[in-house]
Amino acid sequence: MDDSGDRIADKVQALSDIELAALLCLITDQHCIIEGEKQSLDELDQEIRLVATNVFGLTWAVLECSESTTVDEFGAGILVDETAGDYFSLANESTREEYAARAGSPKKFNGRVPRSARPFTPLGSRKIASVVIAKNLNLASNQVQVQALELIRGKRNFTRTAVHAAPKPFLFIALNAAGTASLSLHLNDQLFISHTHQLGDGFPNLEELQEKKPIYEDDASTSSVVRFPPEAIEKREGTIMFTEADLNELSTLTAKVSTSTEVRAYLHNIVIFMRQHRAVGGGISAMATRHFDVLSRALAPLHGLSYITPALVALAARKIYPHRIQITSPENERSLQWGSSLDAVRAVLEGVTPDDVVEEVLQSVEVPL
Repeated sequence: MDDSGDRIADKVQALSDIELAALLCLITDQHCIIEGEKQSLDELDQEIRLVATNVFGLTWAVLECSESTTVDEFGAGILVDETAGDYFSLANESTREEYAARAGSPKKFNGRVPRSARPFTPLGSRKIASVVIAKNLNLASNQVQVQALELIRGKRNFTRTAVHAAPKPFLFIALNAAGTASLSLHLNDQLFISHTHQLGDGFPNLEELQEKKPIYEDDASTSSVVRFPPEAIEKREGTIMFTEADLNELSTLTAKVSTSTEVRAYLHNIVIFMRQHRAVGGGISAMATRHFDVLSRALAPLHGLSYITPALVALAARKIYPHRIQITSPENERSLQWGSSLDAVRAVLEGVTPDDVVEEVLQSVEVPL
């Protein structure tokens, strides 16, 4: 790998788990699920906003979902002002340097003159944010989740008055509370990876912002984590970590990653073992297999490699499959067809989680030397 690739790999080492998940999705043009504890979901939401702004210089929009969220509210909630240019949309390098140096937000005029033909449309001067955070999307109606699926697949969102195209790069994040309802089947399968944020992992960007802000006694007594308004979150200092050139470079390096015959067989065997595992109900989709291959390749340049190793394949499996695996009920476990006892099967499946299935498969498949 050349010096440019090594430089990017060095920057990757300083990323948090959330930042790394976002980076992987941006360079592969995919989207993800992030889960957190219900009581810390607001802080996690603010952390992701800061990641979008500080690390990638992208605009963001947060959509609060519930059972009553409508398709129209979804369409309006993912939009930002047309004049809210992100770092990548700025015209020249001098403007970018000025943008990076100011302690401001992506809400900077990008030089575009609004079309005079569109003043009658309130949505005409708006665009889809580069990073859309759909909070509690799993609680939304099936119609809203279908709309999210269409946005991910078609890169467009249709409203009653306009059609909005997703920008490039574009990242859609389903932010859900752990232990709550699952997303709809097709939407869940379309999402690239899943990450569960533990409370012990902290909120690096939010904590850094907190250190720079004065904390008043009244505020300190109400919460151990200070919540900031959106305008405060948008303010930042310094340059972004990953520019458009960095993302393009990583995408190019990913496309050049090679795979040996042995590692290809290892990846294939993991898929087969996953499908045949007794606890897996509903099988493993072809989309999951494609995502498995893509993630294995994308991880290589982040580690300074031009080829896939078995360790990268195992790491990819731990991110691709947990949100897709459905644990079968004891009554539907396949060994009952050959005379297994229902009570015995129930005892075997008790407490088994998707993570357990992935780890058991990785232990069962022979690793190439």
